[in-house]
Amino acid sequence: MELETPLDMICRIIVRAREWDAQVPSNEPDEVDEDGPVSTDDEYDVMIDEKNDSVEAEIEAALDDLAEDQIAEVLALAWVGNGTFEATDWDEALAAAADPDSDPAADQLMEMPMLAAYLDAGLEAFGLSCEGIGQID
Repeated sequence: MELETPLDMICRIIVRAREWDAQVPSNEPDEVDEDGPVSTDDEYDVMIDEKNDSVEAEIEAALDDLAEDQIAEVLALAWVGNGTFEATDWDEALAAAADPDSDPAADQLMEMPMLAAYLDAGLEAFGLSCEGIGQID
């Protein structure tokens, strides 16, 4: 299997998806008393990287840079990585990802929890990795 999508682009998506997966919803309170905001958070709260739109926008921009068949290929890789399809069923996975009657592949990718891990596993199933490419070492 030879990818049409450049490996460095898939790796770029993986890096951003890792950042996205590592973020958590804000846990800041909506309450305010006369002394200011009321918080029950501990002193380590500042170390939590909260969800922000910029990482999501970067993933969406990376997907927008791809042709429809390449986005389908990325989705098929994620499906192989999460066990929906086996690597030996690549053609079937690719056909399902490109199915015009299903939700757009980019939308499915954006809604997929653990996207980075699934893409890593999908690449690994084909003997590929992001090691040594860009920001991934």
